[in-house]
Amino acid sequence: MDIRLQGLLVGILFGVLLQRSRLCFNSAIRDIKMTKDNYLMKMALLAVLVETIGFHLVAQLGLIKLNPLPFIPWAQIVGGFLFGMGMVLAGGCASGVTYRIGEGYITAFVAAIFFGITASAVRGGPLQLVNNWFGKPITTTNNPSGLYAVTDGKVNLTLANLLNIDPWIIAIVFSLLLLAVILVWKTTERKVTGLNWIWGGILVGLTGIIAYISQKSYALGITGGWINLLRTTTGELDLSKGVPYNWIGMEVLGIIIGAFISAILSKEFKLRMPKDPKTFVQVALGGILMGFGAGVARGCNVGHILSGLPHLAISSLVFTVFVVLGNWLMVWYLFERK
Repeated sequence: MDIRLQGLLVGILFGVLLQRSRLCFNSAIRDIKMTKDNYLMKMALLAVLVETIGFHLVAQLGLIKLNPLPFIPWAQIVGGFLFGMGMVLAGGCASGVTYRIGEGYITAFVAAIFFGITASAVRGGPLQLVNNWFGKPITTTNNPSGLYAVTDGKVNLTLANLLNIDPWIIAIVFSLLLLAVILVWKTTERKVTGLNWIWGGILVGLTGIIAYISQKSYALGITGGWINLLRTTTGELDLSKGVPYNWIGMEVLGIIIGAFISAILSKEFKLRMPKDPKTFVQVALGGILMGFGAGVARGCNVGHILSGLPHLAISSLVFTVFVVLGNWLMVWYLFERK
């Protein structure tokens, strides 16, 4: 099967699950601070738990090589913080605004377009020079159990190869910690019309594993997909050659299609316009901050949190911390300071 068709099918599945579970990392992080609601956070933690075991298992079986995102300290610190602020302004994370396009949210479309344009400018576009400010990735030559992808003899940093111990040890300890949090942390009550937090977390996690096996180089992502869609669609296509859409570009398109199908079937699709035109300015600014942050940090909430934390990647651990800090600062500024 064509790799792009695989990406499209995985994206459709992911889009359906996002729409039915309402999983959005902006909401998951924001709700913890604003309302002490942990429902979406527990769903996200369960998805990460499933992927942690799943990624290491399929790597052990030789189906993939674990390929954590590169660790560039200041890039993940600054990028994560800006991304966290941006997703509050945009009203959703990278995956959140993407699937909400399929539900008919015009503001989500605006946020996603500005997100994609800015990320494209940072990655190989006119703003690519900013990456020089943050330096080069810190790598290692350690490759315990040979589970990690190697480029020029270098391996991107994880807790396991930093300590040079079997990745399974770290994965199992991390999974047990997540399981303890999930079991002990009382779940906030919520009326659910779609998938509950347990099924949402399990199915999203399994989709991440399927995505890794399909794409081989990485699991689910969003930023690279928007970059691919925008550059390919607005470029000069030579139809006599292979169309340069790729797996992740088709995955992002699939998310929109899947969310649209799911919203239609559940009678939740509706074109939604904001009452205040100033909202467009706010979500555009949020998209710009998310695009810049994800561009320099080499990933967004899906690339670093959903797909990166299961690797125990140092880059993703740092990014996650600063996404939370940036999110909570903007939540305080917009909703709590008065």
